[in-house]
Amino acid sequence: MALTAKQRQFLKGLAHPLAPVVRVGKGGVSDSVVGETKKSLLAHELIKVRIEVDDSAERTALAERLAAASDAEVAGTVGKVAILYRPRDEKPTIKLPA
Repeated sequence: MALTAKQRQFLKGLAHPLAPVVRVGKGGVSDSVVGETKKSLLAHELIKVRIEVDDSAERTALAERLAAASDAEVAGTVGKVAILYRPRDEKPTIKLPA
């Protein structure tokens, strides 16, 4: 499921008022972080993840790794915050533009 630029922009707009619900610390992407991310995505479909790493390239890599481990897509990153999206299997609440 690859997101188009229009879909990413739409999801960023929806995520704007959200607060980060998952935090990735200096320990990186652990099994517990992946599990918490999966639970949050199941409940909300669209979440913000705060990545507490100073290096920009490393933050991007961690966001991609977390998204791959939780079967999600990175809708965008702003500073230390990544936006992850995974539609629900049953009754998704977010309708993406075509």
